[in-house]
Amino acid sequence: MVQTVTAADTAVEAPQEDGTHPRPIRRSHSALRLFRRPGFTLATVFVAFVIVAAFAPTLFTSTDPYATEPAQRLREPSAAHLFGTDDVGRDLWARTLYGSELTVRAALIAIGIALCAGLVFGVVSGFFGGRVDAVVMRGIDVQLAIPGLLLALAIVTALGFGTVPVAIAVGVATVPGFARTTRAEVLRVKTLPYVEAARAGGAGWPRVLVRHILPNSWGPVSGLAVLEFGTAIISVAALSFLGFGAAPPRAEWGSLIAGGRNYLLTAPWVSLLPGAMVVVTVLSLNHIAKTLQEVRR
Repeated sequence: MVQTVTAADTAVEAPQEDGTHPRPIRRSHSALRLFRRPGFTLATVFVAFVIVAAFAPTLFTSTDPYATEPAQRLREPSAAHLFGTDDVGRDLWARTLYGSELTVRAALIAIGIALCAGLVFGVVSGFFGGRVDAVVMRGIDVQLAIPGLLLALAIVTALGFGTVPVAIAVGVATVPGFARTTRAEVLRVKTLPYVEAARAGGAGWPRVLVRHILPNSWGPVSGLAVLEFGTAIISVAALSFLGFGAAPPRAEWGSLIAGGRNYLLTAPWVSLLPGAMVVVTVLSLNHIAKTLQEVRR
């Protein structure tokens, strides 16, 4: 029996002579290596907390994020109000948790759009090559020449304000990174010996693409998705800060930061604590992406 092995850890391997499959063991060892790193574990736990809060904020607070209490306006952080209160007495901890609902979901939609479109463009470009590659990549190069935030601003201006238009705009602006990474991986994997062996064994190109090229090209693309998720959060928050996000009183991380900019001297926590949530989330995602890249090497 011929055993096919690639240089990457994510390679699709054939069963061994005793009938066992090496991939589950290898993946379990990789997972143990990852969670032995305290930084990776803390980053993963924090990102998991943010994602859970985005879909079920009531698990972490019972306070109404829209209930105003003028007598409690601009209160400092305390046991009663972990992040303090804003200029109309709303609980900032509750508003930050509910703000993650719109911001994180918008970032997830953006990454979904960028990942799907980038995979299609990258696979088509790298797999077919020639004139198809030239045409697709020139279009991607044109998009890369435009700053991502500027392109997102133009798109959201055309589509209108709101969370979904912001997500679409950020997703379209993120496509080039996924397309170029996917293309590079497809070009690399397409020339490896096990692909040539599959072709020599009579496998058609569609089967080779689905069974060999795509699975073995996924590793760097998935790492890029984690990294770009953090970038998407920043972009969504930036557009929300500029007023392109959901209409008040809906809470988003960017609008929360913008709402406290007039109180930076008297009540800095109104902007700084929601901003710290954005910063820690993005840094955690960057650390996870970097660690995954190191483990794959």
